[in-house]
Amino acid sequence: MNGQARALIESMPNEIGTEAVGPLSFDEAFTLHHRAVFRTARAVVRDSALAEDVTQEVFLRLYRNLNATPGEELLRAWLLRVTLNVARNTLRGQSRSMVRDNEYHKSYADNGLAVEAPEEDYERRLAIEEARRALAKIKEPMRSCLLLKQQGLSYREIANSLSLKETNVGSLVARGRKEFARVYGKIGGRR
Repeated sequence: MNGQARALIESMPNEIGTEAVGPLSFDEAFTLHHRAVFRTARAVVRDSALAEDVTQEVFLRLYRNLNATPGEELLRAWLLRVTLNVARNTLRGQSRSMVRDNEYHKSYADNGLAVEAPEEDYERRLAIEEARRALAKIKEPMRSCLLLKQQGLSYREIANSLSLKETNVGSLVARGRKEFARVYGKIGGRR
């Protein structure tokens, strides 16, 4: 068992321990799916520390709902669906927090006290922001299919995660890639 799984288990009540998730124990489920959950969370929230928080919340929900989760075959899809929901809720809360912080900084600056931003690599930030803007312009469910495919999920897992037909996932991924390339080219060409 890796250190993260052990820390998560140790923070929970002793009588629950390592109960089974279908044929998988919680430890096995954590070990098998932690990377996919984290990568999906990071793709949505775009911040590693925040993605770790989302990942922890997802596995806490798995732990609390061991009896209600699907079998081993659909567990990954269930976890990724929960990850998308938790990540989106986290972003909503974060945007509210950013509004409060911006109001605070504005009032701080209005009082004659300047707030200086730290030096950052401008070109890298610009490229990341262009990619984010391009991704944001892609319509759902193409965007989610594209993000999940980039995370290494199969079409079946994507279909289960997003409640789509498996036969539609391939075309959504292909159309999403084309649309991203088209929109990213337009955004990047404005420099």
